[in-house]
Amino acid sequence: MKPIAKEWVGKAEADQLSALREFRARKAPNFDDACFHAQQCAEKYMKALLQHLNIRFAKTHNLIDLLELLLPADSTWELLRPSLLRLNLFSVAYRYPGRSADRPVARDALAQAKLVRAKAREALKLPK
Repeated sequence: MKPIAKEWVGKAEADQLSALREFRARKAPNFDDACFHAQQCAEKYMKALLQHLNIRFAKTHNLIDLLELLLPADSTWELLRPSLLRLNLFSVAYRYPGRSADRPVARDALAQAKLVRAKAREALKLPK
């Protein structure tokens, strides 16, 4: 794996840990932050795979834009479109006043990110 792809994986794993830590916090869990980090985990795994495949991408937080870049290389990513659409909401909308996540929303965000993480790790030939 290219060093830059490996760096993206490291950042993605850090976001996964942050999402889980916020979700599991006994005192004052921050579900908005858990959702944001779940989205970030998915985004960074997709960017790691794009780097691995030598596919250029612009600076974006839009998971559907990243999906469209991956599809020519692996059409099975299309199955994750619903998960990516849901996760897209958490890149910005829940970070500002007007929307707040609760435990069920955060649980769903973590579940969607887990699917993306598993698919990316499989494509990158990393252990589950």
